[in-house]
Parts: sequence; C-alpha cells; structure tokens
Amino acid sequence: MKNYQIREMSTEEIKKRILEEEKNLVDLRFQLELKNLTNTAKIRNTKKDIARMKTILKERELQEAKTSKESK
Repeated sequence: MKNYQIREMSTEEIKKRILEEEKNLVDLRFQLELKNLTNTAKIRNTKKDIARMKTILKERELQEAKTSKESK
C-alpha cells in the first residue's frame, strides 16, 4: 500500500486496517513456522504497511495538536 492511498483514508479506516494487517501478520508467521508460506517477503511488506499507517496516524495527531494549540 502506498502513502497516497493511506492518506486518502479516514482515521477510523486506517485504525481498522491496522488491526486487520496485524492479524494477517500473525497468520503469516504461523504459516512460516508450519512451512506453508512460499513468499516470505509478505511478512516484511505487511510490517512495512503497518508502520506506514501508524506513521500517518501519528502525523495527523501531531497536526491536530498543533492546530489546537494555535487556536488557544
């Protein structure tokens, strides 16, 4: 998932997607241990997607804090 795709999503959508991806990551790890995972790059890509989404959420939180401070 690209950054521009994540930025188009609402905050609630991103939070929901993070939970889905974390569950997906657990499933991928189980598959890896059971030797059923053929493409091990999926784990790395999933972790990076989660990190991207969390980064954008943090940026939004900081932006909200900044605007609320300025309005006071």
